[in-house]
Amino acid sequence: MNKAFVKESDNDDDDDLAPEAVSLPAGTKNYITVDGYKRLRAELAHLMTEERPSVVQVVSWAASNGDRSENGDYLYGKKRLREIDRRMRFLTKRLELAEVVDPATQPNRDQVFFGATVVYSDQAGEEFRVTIVGVDEAEPLEGRISWISPVARALLKAREGDTVTLKTPAGKNELDVLEVIYPEAAS
Repeated sequence: MNKAFVKESDNDDDDDLAPEAVSLPAGTKNYITVDGYKRLRAELAHLMTEERPSVVQVVSWAASNGDRSENGDYLYGKKRLREIDRRMRFLTKRLELAEVVDPATQPNRDQVFFGATVVYSDQAGEEFRVTIVGVDEAEPLEGRISWISPVARALLKAREGDTVTLKTPAGKNELDVLEVIYPEAAS
């Protein structure tokens, strides 16, 4: 549709980054695991082949009903299309910039690097299990933390048995690395 008929700016740069997007430190690459890359590609494919065509169909139907100014299906559909398009642009850019890292091929399996799953305990003796992943695949509540997070940065390059220092606003915490785990390479 011609932009003359919709209330959208010509400057699409302002909405290319999703609100939940984490910016990368200057000069770093957008590291992502193989599984994370597959998940983002699957989300992009779902948006392109299923969700967007479905919403376009609803908007077309709603537009054919006449007055669009008070047509909820039309107005919501147009808003949803903008959200889908924004997410598709974001995913496309992130996938283009992605540096896929397969943690299963890590040669130094006794040391914490990108893609490692680390079991550690804090000063209170509570154990945690985290996997260090890319910023686009981090889910802290599921134990997947970004490699640029403070915990991951403290753990990187540590080995089993090491004690690392985590600096927080509340002070310094000592973390004991109990186990470093990498996925097995596919045969």
